[in-house]
Amino acid sequence: MSDYDQVKAAADAIRARISDVPEIAIVLGSGLGDFASALDDGVTMPYGELPHWPASRVIGHAGKLVVGTSGGRTIAALAGRCHLYEGHDAGRVAFAVRALKLLGVQTLILTNAAGGVNTTFSQGALMVIDDHINLMGQNPLVGDNDERFGARFPDMTEVYSSRLRGIADGAAKTLGFQLAHGVYAALMGPSYETPAEIRYLRTIGADAVGMSTVPEAIVARHMKMDVLGISCITNMAAGVLPQALDHSEVMATAARVRGQFIALLEGIIGEL
Repeated sequence: MSDYDQVKAAADAIRARISDVPEIAIVLGSGLGDFASALDDGVTMPYGELPHWPASRVIGHAGKLVVGTSGGRTIAALAGRCHLYEGHDAGRVAFAVRALKLLGVQTLILTNAAGGVNTTFSQGALMVIDDHINLMGQNPLVGDNDERFGARFPDMTEVYSSRLRGIADGAAKTLGFQLAHGVYAALMGPSYETPAEIRYLRTIGADAVGMSTVPEAIVARHMKMDVLGISCITNMAAGVLPQALDHSEVMATAARVRGQFIALLEGIIGEL
């Protein structure tokens, strides 16, 4: 079975279980999955029930797709994603995005928990991704190109929609706070970066660092989806503060900003 046929089978399985096709999908990063529970009339599909869907086995990633409504709009929320460091290749990591596009989704919101490279950031800050740097050593488009997904050489001049970034800024302003903006650097993981690597990332223009999002963004643009990226700065990167990094800190910070994060997503959806 071809990659396209596997993706189509997953999209068909989702379509068979829902009454309305979502226009918007949100991928929820580590500790940020609570938004899926905030959807009204949600239909929950564990990843294990969807054909060919790669499972996530990371703490903070529930591993389910929820289709429901927010502000009168039908939304697909992915509570959890899979990662390169779990042993998946980049194409598998981006499988869900391809399935959502075949389902009919046009707008994709990618969220993640990230380390703050920019020393002006504080823990709990929300950063709109203006651009990214792919240092994962992999690209999900490597291999034979299926034109049904997109062109062989897709343009990446504006991966993250300027229109959507403006909508996010407006939603935050309405809620009474200002979003940070910056460049997200993606590394494979799962080890956190060294202080020397963080100094390197700062030198080449990165503001935040994480282990996800970029493969999904590349595939989304390959398939002509509009993309918005939001990082929750859950910890300062190695060497910024005199302390070791710990995944429990990531989870605790994500829990602390839960209310603001959900309100922001709801505000953005209301403006789309």
